[in-house]
Amino acid sequence: MIEQDLLRRFLFEELGVRGEWVKLTGSWQAAKLHQRGSENMQQQLGQALAAVVMLSATVKFKGSMILQAQGDGDIKTLVAQATDQREIRGLVRGKENAAPGSLENMFGQGRLVLTIEMENGSPYQGIVPLQGNNLAVALQTYFEQSEQLKTRLWLIANATHAVGLLLQELPAQDHYEADWEHIEILANTITEQELLDLDCEQLLYRLFNQEKIRLFDAEPVVFNCACSRSNIERTLLAMGRTELEDILKERGIIEVSCEFCGEQYHFDGVDVENILSRNNTANDPDTRH
Repeated sequence: MIEQDLLRRFLFEELGVRGEWVKLTGSWQAAKLHQRGSENMQQQLGQALAAVVMLSATVKFKGSMILQAQGDGDIKTLVAQATDQREIRGLVRGKENAAPGSLENMFGQGRLVLTIEMENGSPYQGIVPLQGNNLAVALQTYFEQSEQLKTRLWLIANATHAVGLLLQELPAQDHYEADWEHIEILANTITEQELLDLDCEQLLYRLFNQEKIRLFDAEPVVFNCACSRSNIERTLLAMGRTELEDILKERGIIEVSCEFCGEQYHFDGVDVENILSRNNTANDPDTRH
């Protein structure tokens, strides 16, 4: 049975190294359905989605992890999000003919931001420059600078699959530095075709057949957009009455399209008045005794 839309975590039982593997197929197709741009832009989105699924599984939290790359080059914005339930969504914006190249060539001057939004707690954010040959290199820099953990990533995306492999040292283990060097040498023999073609167990055997590896249960990954009418209403409310009434006067209706999934939301004058009046009621405490 071919593995797809799955995250697999694994541990080298006798070495100070852990890892993750992900392959997105149907979830990748759904995520890019409403995203335009060159083949290269699509590939960057696929790599970002594979990466954020793996990164979200390296920490324990309840909420979502957001990977966001922004620059002043051909690709302006890249966003990939994964929840603790392995639900993904993403978007990419820029010139439709954005050509491949290094991160500096594609994004220009920019930065890579990783944000963990927890249901109960303040967001955590880490930022590194958008520098290097590809997204994997920039993320490796993030881990080395922000987490002081040696980390290697391999990311690839094409029209049908988005695949990732992550290896990370476990400094608490004895001899972890020598362990890391040994595993990294073996892992560097991987090819892009093997990443795309092989299932997790096949890939691990191909790379590390001499090592004792514990492979954890597969975790399904699905596309799911978190947009909702109530979320859009909160955004409209933040705009204020004057701006909303100006839009209604000009267009007769307020139309909002979700950039992640293409869902359309429509609000007429009655809808807007209901939103504003509900807010007024919520902010007007009952002072009667």
